Amino acid sequence: MEKKWKAAVITLSDKSYAGEREDKSGPLIKEMLETEDYEVTEQILLPDEQEEIEKCLCKLCDEKRADLVLTTGGTGFSMRDRTPEATLAVGERQVPGIAEAMRAASLQITPRAMLSRGVSVIRKRTLIVNLPGSPKAVRENLACILPALGHGLGILSGSEGECGNHV
Repeated sequence: MEKKWKAAVITLSDKSYAGEREDKSGPLIKEMLETEDYEVTEQILLPDEQEEIEKCLCKLCDEKRADLVLTTGGTGFSMRDRTPEATLAVGERQVPGIAEAMRAASLQITPRAMLSRGVSVIRKRTLIVNLPGSPKAVRENLACILPALGHGLGILSGSEGECGNHV
């Protein structure tokens, strides 16, 4: 039986945090992950404050030991959008192919995909991926990367062989 990966979801939105708008993206991520047999152990809502985001990411990776952390929101051009900066600040290694794949797939749907600043990094044995904030974009982007995530997490955790070792 394959390992059930532990995942955390963080929604980053000043308006949702203040109760001015319902968070629809975080619950959608949770639903999509659980459909793929991930165990969502944390679902967090935070304002767009870089320091808070960094602290939360570190706690999820270092103390809670999540295998996967998915963020939603804060990846656009607004002055308050600081999710990629927070993610890069705590990351130890970048994983540009994930963000590149999401943008490439999204560009087939909308030219606005090129405006996403989302990144993906590794911190210790945790993969952190920034998803856009809208439910539609979350669904499209997460559907694009989900088929490859389990293999990547297997390599990161040491439970699977390296990518280049397949015959």
